[in-house]
Amino acid sequence: MAVATAKNVKSLGAQRAEVSQLTTYDWIALDKRGKRMKGDMAAKNASLVKAELRRQGMNPQTVKERGKPLFGATGSAVKPRDVAIFSRQIATMMASGVPMVQSFEIIADGQKNIRFKNMLVDVKQTIEGGSALHEALAKYPVQFDELYRNLVHAGEASGVLDTVLDTVATYKERTEAIKAKIKKALFYPVMVLAVALLVSMIMLLFVVPVFAQTFKDAGAELPAPTQIVINASEFMKAYWWVVVFGIIGGVVALVMANKRSVKFAHFLDRVMLKLPVIGNILRQSAIARFARTLGVTFRAGVPLVEALDAVAGATGSVVYGDAVKQMREDVAVGHQLQLSMRQTGVFPNMVVQMTAIGEESGALDHMLFKVAEFYEEEVNNAVDTLSTLLEPLIMVILGVLVGGMVISLYLPIFKLAATV
Repeated sequence: MAVATAKNVKSLGAQRAEVSQLTTYDWIALDKRGKRMKGDMAAKNASLVKAELRRQGMNPQTVKERGKPLFGATGSAVKPRDVAIFSRQIATMMASGVPMVQSFEIIADGQKNIRFKNMLVDVKQTIEGGSALHEALAKYPVQFDELYRNLVHAGEASGVLDTVLDTVATYKERTEAIKAKIKKALFYPVMVLAVALLVSMIMLLFVVPVFAQTFKDAGAELPAPTQIVINASEFMKAYWWVVVFGIIGGVVALVMANKRSVKFAHFLDRVMLKLPVIGNILRQSAIARFARTLGVTFRAGVPLVEALDAVAGATGSVVYGDAVKQMREDVAVGHQLQLSMRQTGVFPNMVVQMTAIGEESGALDHMLFKVAEFYEEEVNNAVDTLSTLLEPLIMVILGVLVGGMVISLYLPIFKLAATV
């Protein structure tokens, strides 16, 4: 068994090595009418490109390797949005009757990202070699996670792959849309606060020292706020590198601890869920992703226990992920889904009741989709509300940081003018 496993690992490594050797070739050929055609193709060598062109009825004239750019020669990283767009494209083509291999050829030809293009070409070649789609996608577990592959496998087994792919495409689009909206809502306040901190540091390093020297020459007695700002400026001038590296080190340590420590990740997730407004958005988003993911997997024909196993990692929350894992254990021993949901204590009563109705009526997937739609709409409304609430809060913070610093610097001048 160990020998077989080692061989499988070696074989998989060899397959991935072959993918990395795919090269893009620019070609010029004449078609059957003698018309000059040109294009590009990813292959292991130029001979395979010529062979493919001849198979398509063209006479190759020149085939040369595309020159590699100085930067980004291997293409940018494949993002979840790219996978969502690909899912919609392949679902549309297969529903229209286009064969799978030809669908992959068409989609790969239209890809601008060289890395994703080579990936799709390799998947196509693997399928041509006799592998199923979910087996070919398994070579890229980062881009096509276990949930994605399980859904594809279920579609292949039930003979409704085009329908399942359409459902998967909708699922990916909805999930990425929620992520994008939350990131967009948080990006503006984060950038404004970052600029405010940067302006404050510049003032402490370059502006405050000028005022401090003026006050020192005048021999004036400084008010407490002014003295605090001057002391902060002197500290920044002497230890600015400690502050900068301390901020960077703190962020890096936070990210690493969240990735490597389960307890810290659980603690941080619980803290985030308890934050006002933001915590509510994260909670609703996790419920929406849970409901839609479970609904998609259940509708695809995946058994409930296996579906819950795949859903645990798709909620985007450690707390809700642990709750789903506990639900899986309860369902595996015969408990009803709605009962196990109630025991976790993290799902609202409405979600539990709708799940119970779905179980009793035999329309669990339909009710889960209803839950997902409701909470996705709630997330959209909450994000819009968050943007409205953050604007005055940002103004207050800017006023305290920058405005307070400016006022403290002018206090001695106001005091001197009052005594004259």
